Formats: sequence, structure tokens, C-alpha cells
Amino acid sequence: MFTLRSRIAVLALICLFAPAAGAQNAGAGLEVGRKMLLEDNPGELWIDRGKRIFHEKRGPKKASLEQCDFGMGPGNLKGATARLPRYFADTDKVEDLDSRIVTCMVTLQGSDREQVKKSAIGRPLTDGSDIEAIAMYVASHSNGMKMDVRLDHPKEREMYKAGEYLFFRRSGQTDFGCVTCHGQPDKRIRLQDLVNMLDKKQIQAVAGSWPAYRGAHGISRTMQWRLYDCFWQMRLPELAYLSDVSIALSTYLNYQGNGAVVKVPGFKR
Repeated sequence: MFTLRSRIAVLALICLFAPAAGAQNAGAGLEVGRKMLLEDNPGELWIDRGKRIFHEKRGPKKASLEQCDFGMGPGNLKGATARLPRYFADTDKVEDLDSRIVTCMVTLQGSDREQVKKSAIGRPLTDGSDIEAIAMYVASHSNGMKMDVRLDHPKEREMYKAGEYLFFRRSGQTDFGCVTCHGQPDKRIRLQDLVNMLDKKQIQAVAGSWPAYRGAHGISRTMQWRLYDCFWQMRLPELAYLSDVSIALSTYLNYQGNGAVVKVPGFKR
């Protein structure tokens, strides 16, 4: 039986020799490597870490996050992530997984919002962040359930329309938009296949796989980081953590991915 170390070694060999066989064979080889690594996904360890942090009494109020309401009632995590982003009356805002965790850390534990945000995205090859671990734990309670983002509230519909506009809008010095990379079939950057998010099946695969373990970074990541990194690669102004822009894009993408079966942790290269 392969150990995680041997699986990584096999994947490295695949990546090394695949280009000689052409781009198509390289893509097939990488897919085999991804499947092998999924069987020993290190993201499972982040679920355990997130569980510990979630139930630990922290902050000035010395409270846990056990009474956090992710939309299904205080303390009920089952299926909550499958409905996010969504409108929350207590904040009068549409919130995604990250922003709701931050809200609960502030309201239940008395943490300072700006300080929490500063440490929310962990640096590669470190212990990562508590929020990234908590997000993995919370999301794991929706495994096997279908994405069911709704647009019942006017602010949810506003966020969706804003996200749709942002997805197709081209801007910046490179005249790029999300749709530039993710609006056509069979596109690739280097050896990385680009998901065609105008294809229902492909966007469902994305919607159901976050939070995910990022192999190159050695830590868990959420969609907030993924969008931040996309903006950076498009040479756009830095995407602020928990900004309306990030929530709008997540609302649009997750709604388009409705019907996807949640399966976290995902594994990304």
C-alpha cells in the first residue's frame, strides 16, 4: 500500500516526465496523481484541528463557537455550508463561510474584527490560520449534501447580480476577467487545467470541493483565498478579505454550482 510520502513521490515523477509525452498525456498523468493524493488527503487533519479550535473557549469572553448560527440555528452545522453565502438578519448582510466565522468570533468570543482578519489567511508552509481550520471543520458537516444556495432575500439577489457582473467584467492592465480563464472549454495555464465555469458539471465540481487542501502551500485554503489569488494573477487591485466583491463572486459561483455534492476537504495542486 502506498504511503502519503510515496504517493507524492509518484506524482512528482509523473509531473517530471509527462511533458515529453505531450500536453494531453501530461494532463492525464496529473489527474492520476490527484486521485492518488485524494486517498490520503492531509486536509483531513485540518478538520480535526478545526474541531478542537471550534469547541475551545477563547477570546476576551472565554467562549467557544458552539452557539454560532450558520443559518440553520445556533450550534447546528449540518448542511449549513451548502446554503452559503446567505443573508443573516443579525448583521443585515449576505455572508459566506469565512465572514460568518469572523462574525461569531467577534460576537460570541469578543475578538477584535480587524485583528482576526489580519491573521485569517495563513502563509504557505506554516501552520496556516485558525479560520481556515474552522472553515474545514464546519464545511465537513455538509459532506454528502447538495449545494442549495438561494436568492430569497433582496440582498441575496443583489449580491448574485453583482457577482455575475464581476465574473464577466474585464478590467485592469491585462484586460482580464474571471471569464477570460474560466469561460471556455479545454483551456490550461502551464499544466493546470482551467475549469470552464459556464459548464454546469465543471462549476459543480468547484462548488462542492471548497475548502480544500492546497498541496503547494501545505495548508488548508478557503474560497476567500482562491478569489484573492485570482485577482493577484489578473494583476487587479488587491482583493480585500471579506469584501463585498468577494462575497458577491462567491454568491454567483455557488448559486451556479447548485446541485453539486459537497465533498471536503478538496485537494488542489
